[in-house]
Amino acid sequence: MSRATVTVDRDFTAGPVPRRLFGSFVEHMGRCVYTGIYEPGHPEADEHGYRRDVLALVNELGVSVVRYPGGNFVSGYNWEDGVGPVDQRPRRLDGAWHTVETNAFGLHEFAGWARQANVEIMEAVNLGTRGVDAARALVEYANHPGGTYLSDLRRRNGSAEPFDIKLWCLGNEMDGPWQIGHKTADEYGRLAQETAKAMRLVDPSIELVVCGSSGSGMPTFGAWEQTVLGHTYDVVDYVSLHAYYEEKDGDAASFLASAVDMDRFIEGVVATVDAVRARGRHRKHINLSFDEWNVWYSTAREGDDQPRSIEARGGWHEHPRIIEDEYNVTDAVVVGTLLNSLLRHGDRVAIANQAQLVNVIAPIRSEEGGPAWRQSIFWPFARMSAVARGEILRLKVTGDRVATARHGDADLVDVAGTWDEETGRVAFFLANRGLDDAAQVEVVLRGLNPSRITRAEVLTVPEGGDRFSTNDERRQAVGLRPLDAAAIEDGALRLTLPALAWAVVEVEAAAL
Repeated sequence: MSRATVTVDRDFTAGPVPRRLFGSFVEHMGRCVYTGIYEPGHPEADEHGYRRDVLALVNELGVSVVRYPGGNFVSGYNWEDGVGPVDQRPRRLDGAWHTVETNAFGLHEFAGWARQANVEIMEAVNLGTRGVDAARALVEYANHPGGTYLSDLRRRNGSAEPFDIKLWCLGNEMDGPWQIGHKTADEYGRLAQETAKAMRLVDPSIELVVCGSSGSGMPTFGAWEQTVLGHTYDVVDYVSLHAYYEEKDGDAASFLASAVDMDRFIEGVVATVDAVRARGRHRKHINLSFDEWNVWYSTAREGDDQPRSIEARGGWHEHPRIIEDEYNVTDAVVVGTLLNSLLRHGDRVAIANQAQLVNVIAPIRSEEGGPAWRQSIFWPFARMSAVARGEILRLKVTGDRVATARHGDADLVDVAGTWDEETGRVAFFLANRGLDDAAQVEVVLRGLNPSRITRAEVLTVPEGGDRFSTNDERRQAVGLRPLDAAAIEDGALRLTLPALAWAVVEVEAAAL
């Protein structure tokens, strides 16, 4: 059995939990929109075509902000195609995902869905095939009250009140050669700078996210951020990061240590951002928007059931199945540790969006005309978004470690925690990366007097299953169950985590 000791001090915190940390992503890709959040004619659809069963799961998931409409899709998208009478909207070829976009769902439909889902909109503008003029026009259309051509056009299209979108992305993954309109760092930095200036002239209250590297493995990583922020530091608020992880070649140990890589990625970007700040003698701090992250089997699951190419699909089609990964127990534990990494860095990671929300590498799955259900990765997100409140605790973890081929040594037990003085609750989110052995964990609480455990739940291998067990529309085998091996003894929290497990433990405590 492995062992770990977690030391907590009430006075050592990293700052408040950012609510935008629990964001998601809706892209016009595959079945995320069509037959995902939107399916007129479905038995659960409301009068607007929104699937109520999916909305209920989104509410349960606890999503705070949703990035829209892309993603790679936005770099070839004309926002005007998605407004106005639906029967007059043009059908377009989407080169990003090789599909036919009907434009039956656009800005008005998404804004209506966001109101029902009680989520903030994070809107992306096209800096691939378009630029300054289209971006400033979209801000005027969305946010200006009225009395101008574009704001009055919005009113004629059915929205008398402005959408009042405050959070905007200046393009998507512009460092990537796969991106429509890919640019060098200088080309993008200048365009982003001028676009930001124009957008703020329309609405000075907006917040802007500039594109950072689309992965820490990009050959331009670091240099890209330095150059782009050299142009944009004074006119933006956040720089973006993207990262996806998967198990490769059966190397489960490295996969389970993916959060070590995320930690390093975040800390590397923070160092670069702060170096630009110092060199430019800027006063403000720029924070991070980790607006795409998840487990994605981009290389391992390219089966015939979900062909990627136009030829393999038999031509251009509307919303074909694309990367509808089925997530297992191992994936859920990794997602739990990625959430831990984001929470630990919540002093600088102000926004995070798990990609994507429904069907496409998503915590929620749905079938056309059929049910919606929770994937295994649903549970860590849902519990952390519900329980993480107050201040982020700075934790000290000591104990057994595991050597990995890709990420070096990693703690066998991964932990993040929060303290909410208002409710008197301290919460811990723990993962046991060990595949074979349970882990005994002792949490030493300094400055806190724990009285009782109010929540103790664990996700692990289900009875009769294995680490590859998944959920589907017929069987929900992977989920949370009570963690019985948890107790308060001599002022400390002691618990036993099963092998390959993610857990949440909430304790009622008084400050000393």
